[in-house]
Amino acid sequence: MLRVGASRRIVAARLRRCGLETMTDDVTLIVSELLTNALLHSGTTEISLTIALRDGCLRITVRDGMAGCAEPAEADAGAESGRGLALVDHLVEENDGAWGTGDAGAITWCRLTVPAKGKV
Repeated sequence: MLRVGASRRIVAARLRRCGLETMTDDVTLIVSELLTNALLHSGTTEISLTIALRDGCLRITVRDGMAGCAEPAEADAGAESGRGLALVDHLVEENDGAWGTGDAGAITWCRLTVPAKGKV
């Protein structure tokens, strides 16, 4: 069983290998939130994470195999959870990307624009 923290370390290492260190903080946070959301709300024991670099975009896909639409929720001020997808939405917007669900909600995906070389 791979833990979310281990997944973050693997993602960070892969980003370094691809020369995308500048994206590490945002991408590892997005991965953590998407995996946690799938773990907490899908009711399944099998979740997959795919990260692919294509056509100037980094695509993150979390598949949990369970139908259901992931949507940001309004969390009460005192709530200890419930802000993850709102955070994903914000980070995706900051990275000129998009996110959503597919396969009746069994997949949550995120696409981020890779910054041009030399940009922070």
